[in-house]
Parts: sequence; C-alpha cells; structure tokens
Amino acid sequence: MEKVRISKLMAERGLCSRREADAYIERGWVRVDGVVVSKLGSKAYPDQKITLDKQAQRRQGARVTILLNKPVGYVSAQAERGYRPAVSLITARTLHNPSRAPFPFDPSHLRGLAPAGRLDIDSQGLLVLTQDGRIARQLIDENSDIDKEYLVRVEGRIAGNGLKLLNHGLSLDGQPLKPAQVEWQNDDQLRFVLHEGKKRQIRRMCELVGLKVVGLKRVRMGRIVLGDLPPGKWRYLREGERFM
Repeated sequence: MEKVRISKLMAERGLCSRREADAYIERGWVRVDGVVVSKLGSKAYPDQKITLDKQAQRRQGARVTILLNKPVGYVSAQAERGYRPAVSLITARTLHNPSRAPFPFDPSHLRGLAPAGRLDIDSQGLLVLTQDGRIARQLIDENSDIDKEYLVRVEGRIAGNGLKLLNHGLSLDGQPLKPAQVEWQNDDQLRFVLHEGKKRQIRRMCELVGLKVVGLKRVRMGRIVLGDLPPGKWRYLREGERFM
C-alpha cells in the first residue's frame, strides 16, 4: 500500500477541499492517527485515521452556502461581455424572507463565495454559491451522485426515437452521456434529470433530436429544491439541509 498526500485523502473523504486541507495542515489543525501534521505535502496511508482539530471545525461551521434563483442574463462566475456575475445579486436587500434566515447577512459571507456548478447565461433557476469546499466537491466532482432537475421549454419536431435517445444513447464531444431521465410535462415542456453537467448539455442534447430550447430552469439539486424562491432572490442553506 502506497502513501498518498494527506490533502488528497482529506478531500476524497469529504473533510474539506484540498486547498483548505493545506491551510489546515500549515496551522497544525490536522491529525493522522492522533499525531499533529504541519508539513505541507505530508503523506499517509489510505487506511489511517485523519481528524480535524476544533479550530478547523469552527472555521468550517462559519462558512456559508447560498441558494440563488438566478435570472436570465447573469453569468454563473466571472463577468463577461458586459454581463454581471450572479454573485452581484447577493446583497442584504435581495435576501428572501430575512426573518427566516439563520443569521443576518454580513459582507464577509461574500469572501471566497464561488458557484458550485454552472448555469448558462440564458438559463435560470437554482444556483448554489458556497464558501465550503466540502459542498462544492459534493456538487461538481465528476463522480458526484447528486442529480439535477430541469424544466425545459422547447420548439420544433422531435425525431421519432428522440425521447428514447434523450434518456440514453446520445454522445457529446465524442463521449457517451450517462443515462438521464427525460419525460414530457406538456406539449412544449420536458423534464430532465441529469447525473452529469457538461457545458450546455441539455441544449445540445435537444438539438441532436430536432428540438430547440427556448427556456431552461433548474429546479432541484439533489434534495434541495428551488421552491418558491423568487427570481433574483436568495437564501442561506439552513442547518439540517443536505444535498444528499
């Protein structure tokens, strides 16, 4: 059995992100089988016990995760082509139902806040922004089991076997897609449940079967639903809420 970098083991176990692990190691907040590790690049065997000291646990507990109903016209990450990033919508004024928030909005909640997964500029719905590397990894890791649900309005005439192909059988960029769950909701709206997130995946899938997407809204990520959160508004992920 070969040793592995401790930061890699910590990320794989969901303790934190690799960047956070390095920061905790530098501060002496990580123990391997009860022994403090403080040297970056240190390694351990995969079966060894890794724990975080209380200082690291407190820091993790102070990190926030935000659920935003992103409107069309905002980009998920950095501003581009004159469009504003979704994080610019996170203000005290746009907090939905402040009386139900677990704590008041503080500008420090914007520090290090990053989107966990993309949502195209011409798409709307649930966007997760987080300071917590553990949650980001849950949502965007290529091996993530968290599914995402979308409501998709379309135009055009679907190919005869189009619905079957949308569920399983299409490829993008030379790679076969994972099986999906796709069904008609009404004459012009499909419901997609995906287990992966390639760039503009739903739009490209629809094009392959003769359909054009004219509206796309993400309504769920794992166990977290968009619910009645209005467009342009946001709320905190509450204690006890989990994506999986």
